[in-house]
Amino acid sequence: MTIHALLVRDDLVAEAQSQTGLKDFGDGWFFVNLDMFLKCLKDEARLSLNGAHYARATIITSLVNRLRMIDAIKRNPEIDDEEIHVAAVIAGLPRTGSTMLHRMLASAPGMTGAKWYETKNYAPFPGEQRGDSTPRREAGKVLLQEMIDAIPDLLSMHPMELDAPDEELMILGHHFSSTMMEGTFFIPSYARWLMTQDRAQPYRDLKRVLKLLQWYDPSRHGKKWILKTPGHLMGIAAVMEVFPEAKLIMTHRDPVAIVPSWASLEHGMYIMVSDEVSKKEVGAFWQDRLAELLNGFVAERERVNGRNFVDVPYKDLLSDPIATGTRVLESAGVTVTDEIVAGMAQWIEANRREDRALHQYTLEEYGLDRTEIEQKFAQYRSRFL
Repeated sequence: MTIHALLVRDDLVAEAQSQTGLKDFGDGWFFVNLDMFLKCLKDEARLSLNGAHYARATIITSLVNRLRMIDAIKRNPEIDDEEIHVAAVIAGLPRTGSTMLHRMLASAPGMTGAKWYETKNYAPFPGEQRGDSTPRREAGKVLLQEMIDAIPDLLSMHPMELDAPDEELMILGHHFSSTMMEGTFFIPSYARWLMTQDRAQPYRDLKRVLKLLQWYDPSRHGKKWILKTPGHLMGIAAVMEVFPEAKLIMTHRDPVAIVPSWASLEHGMYIMVSDEVSKKEVGAFWQDRLAELLNGFVAERERVNGRNFVDVPYKDLLSDPIATGTRVLESAGVTVTDEIVAGMAQWIEANRREDRALHQYTLEEYGLDRTEIEQKFAQYRSRFL
């Protein structure tokens, strides 16, 4: 089968429906995104045959999740009545400590976040009972090991754990509406196109997914959600619309450190699906893309006069994570108890970086120049650093 033949929309839809025995996708707004995604994969991503198979499997999984979610809600309409309380949404550029902050806060007593295996399969498997997601967890375990086998130094670049809180980026990606797409495949045209599309509908569906996760895991009832992904930079206005009660946590670090680190991680992702994307192409794309995302985010922040925004410098997070976490939670209206402080301290002790290999890279290998990065991010560096 050729690369193009593997990525035909009608075939992908038919396969998802065959796997599930379901037909109803609910509101099909995301098919416009899927069509553009498929076009960019064929025209721009330079997929290897293995990469095309991976893209096909990813798309089918996304469609299967959508079918299963709609079916679950039709069988249990009370899911839509779930009350979701989002205390904080963490954003900021990648490599700014946002993962550390998110997992520390979302793992604390009384808090919650989407777990890694749930972001891969957010909808229940057939026959899955409330309170027991063992089948999805086992599927996640297999997938995580496959990723580690494909990129041996993956965990040194971005730590992943089966049950750890992780990014809604992947849930939005199931609807072909997040930076996950450009982060997995080299498709700059899709990144530009997605910036022109409505952002509110993906976040309305994200909220529905959170309701689904909460209903299927009754232990989450009464807990407050902590959300996080750098992908929220692209849709911060929609975040404020759909989760108006949430504090927006902006993590800060010098882009001179961020850009090459992120380029290194992204090149590792791209070579899983393509043999032709060079390090310098990746560096050039992500330098401009991160500047675009950050500038848009800052502009939206200025539009609302900084309402609901909380700043977290990277150096503060590293030097005193518990004090930083306490400040964030208190700003979000959470009473920080001794139990919460102990929970944050326990997470820090269990996740010390010295247990993982160093992530190594240089500016030069990605065609990057310190002075140019400083210039592209000059306004941001002047204001926040």
